[in-house]
Amino acid sequence: MEIWINPTCSKCRSAISLLDAEGADYTVRRYLEDVPGEDEIRAVLDRLGLEPWDITRTQEAAAKELGLKDWARDETARARWITALAEHPRLIQRPIITADDGTAIVARSNEAVEEALARSKS
Repeated sequence: MEIWINPTCSKCRSAISLLDAEGADYTVRRYLEDVPGEDEIRAVLDRLGLEPWDITRTQEAAAKELGLKDWARDETARARWITALAEHPRLIQRPIITADDGTAIVARSNEAVEEALARSKS
């Protein structure tokens, strides 16, 4: 299991605390330093079953600078969104946990972290 975090994020710290309390085996990826490429973002989106705009932090300054609120949210714009996430990783929602069963989850709640743990134990 891998967790993409920003260490300054309280939701990320909470998720790690819960993983530690459960004795989970996981790897931390500080995605602002170890930035995922477009292929990795596509793979995580496939595992999440989501589109890039679903995991975009639209209130970030970079999102406003790029004018993301006006971008199309359809298949024709998908590549543009993925490029934006790769070039501006702060826009990626966090934390994201990739579970051992091949799925992933945006783990912004304790329930979501517990779900990722359950998926990794199966």
